[in-house]
Amino acid sequence: MSPGTPSTFVEAVLAAAVPLVMEVKRRSADGTDLMGGRSATDLVRAYEEAGAPCVSVVSGRWFGGDASLVQEVVRSTERPVLQKDFFTRRDQLLAARAAGVSAVLLTAQLLDRGTLAVLVAHALDLGLTPFVEVVSEAEAAAVPCPELCVVAVNNKDIRDQERGAAGVARSERMIGHVLGTGTPLPMSASGIESRDSAAGLLALGYRGLLVGTALLTAGSLDPVEVASWASAT
Repeated sequence: MSPGTPSTFVEAVLAAAVPLVMEVKRRSADGTDLMGGRSATDLVRAYEEAGAPCVSVVSGRWFGGDASLVQEVVRSTERPVLQKDFFTRRDQLLAARAAGVSAVLLTAQLLDRGTLAVLVAHALDLGLTPFVEVVSEAEAAAVPCPELCVVAVNNKDIRDQERGAAGVARSERMIGHVLGTGTPLPMSASGIESRDSAAGLLALGYRGLLVGTALLTAGSLDPVEVASWASAT
């Protein structure tokens, strides 16, 4: 990805009628099974039918993930894939690129500013989109090269392994700060549990949402029902 060139991941979400990045995750942080006997391939197929422009896959061990899950998701779709894990080193980014993903999660809450800047630069050099998650105004303001990154507000706290109460108040409060970074794709991630919450966030100015547990535990992934989450657009 050349400097100043939008990534395939960003372009896919911005062009989508349903700008929901839908997630494959084996279990919640409290250990609850989220797959319900479905394979990753089954979920990816359902997400594609529901209009997902991109797919997220959680490879962190807290959530039952591993490299094989990433490989299955990448094999199952031609759409851009975001890998969510605790990336702290260049070799992890190299492995992600070799696996065929398009974007990687970088958690500002867990990285000092220098390390975050180095990892953003490495990701861009490898052609990966940095998906930088923030939980505060200060973190949003400190995102390096925001014009080449996704800046996403995490509605949960990774420091308690995302076991806290869900809600979108943080995203509602931070929308101005996220827009102020100049990111082409301001996103809200995690804790989005209803169509009303999703539509409200899009109406505020978020251009994409990452939704996992709410879809994984839904009774169905009917395309019409999922599309209604994006009714604000």
